[in-house]
Amino acid sequence: MADVIATYYFIPDTVTTPEAAAEAIRDEETTGTWTDITTRLSYVQRLDGSVESVEPAGEGYVTRIRFPAELFEPGNIPQYLSIVAGNLFGLSRLSAVRLLDIELPDVLVPFRGPKFGIQGIRRLIGTKKRPHVGTIIKPKVGLTPSDTAAVAFQAAIGGVDFIKDDETLTDQPFCPIAERVPAVMAALDEARSETGRQVLYAVNITTRADRIVERALEAIELGANTIMIDVITAGFSALQALGEEQAIKVPIHVHRTMHAAMTRNPQHGIAMRPIARLVRMLGGDQLHTGTVSGKMGHDPSLLVGDNQALTSAYFGMKPSFPVASGGLHPGKVYAELQALGTDIVLQAGGGIHGHPDGTAAGARAMRQAVDAFMAGVHVTEYARDHYELERALATWGTA
Repeated sequence: MADVIATYYFIPDTVTTPEAAAEAIRDEETTGTWTDITTRLSYVQRLDGSVESVEPAGEGYVTRIRFPAELFEPGNIPQYLSIVAGNLFGLSRLSAVRLLDIELPDVLVPFRGPKFGIQGIRRLIGTKKRPHVGTIIKPKVGLTPSDTAAVAFQAAIGGVDFIKDDETLTDQPFCPIAERVPAVMAALDEARSETGRQVLYAVNITTRADRIVERALEAIELGANTIMIDVITAGFSALQALGEEQAIKVPIHVHRTMHAAMTRNPQHGIAMRPIARLVRMLGGDQLHTGTVSGKMGHDPSLLVGDNQALTSAYFGMKPSFPVASGGLHPGKVYAELQALGTDIVLQAGGGIHGHPDGTAAGARAMRQAVDAFMAGVHVTEYARDHYELERALATWGTA
């Protein structure tokens, strides 16, 4: 493929044909405007692009539009998005329009992708096949560095593989990075001396784009073994800067906070699929993509495809670890793993810290639910001789 193919779902307004609506998208995102113009010279028309297909779909239509590769500045993701996801969302000839996917040619993918990927992270933690269990420090903001470390320690001795800051915790005075990272890493070192297990901690280094690499390197200097970025609020270029910085030799965990402003409406906005592709290209080792049974709305069939965008062959890049998060607890583990497979991070916040016997017990319950799935034993049967899991199921039930 030499050009870019973008796939859209759209609903025309009441006076526009589907074909004319698709052409309006093409024109707006290439060389056209709302009327004929005298400056659109003949040689410019080679950059018009083309409507490849228009097919009925539900209440609307799906169109594939070809954009000439020459329109794109190689490596400039903001400029890519200005074309495939630009002014089209406000076109009056469309009642709704949604970017579903994007296919790029080799010439527009000068990116290396994840430095670690699934297998690299598995090597750090020491796993081969089982899903990883992660947690978020809760409450998401307000804890002191010492109390944050205490929560992390309990989660680590309980059996989690991964701990992360929540999306709203960055470098506030009540829990500054300079104090939080050393405290948490010391707690994880203590837990490792007791359990022999390596646990990753993703410190949220999200900040303005011109400071984010500096902040990441400061966190790593303090001992951080993973960094985290809120990619939508910080911007794809901020992730690109982190991914391309050779001095960053730890995994990059990517949170998608604010994504639902674009992804939630099934008829309008931007689907998760293009976001997943961009995150993987730009160096995200892990990305939140959603759950089949949690608190956030999601179409399970689309979620499977989003995860495949992170894990299937793609320009020779390492696969990124999909992260299922949002309302998970031990009773939902089976549904998640049955639908999404075991190359997944099961991220539970309240589903660990809300366990009636505390954080360590909640982590054990999540691990026990994973062990039950891997052993092919129903979770309720496994709970008969696993106390923490039994207590979790009594509290939250099963999916």
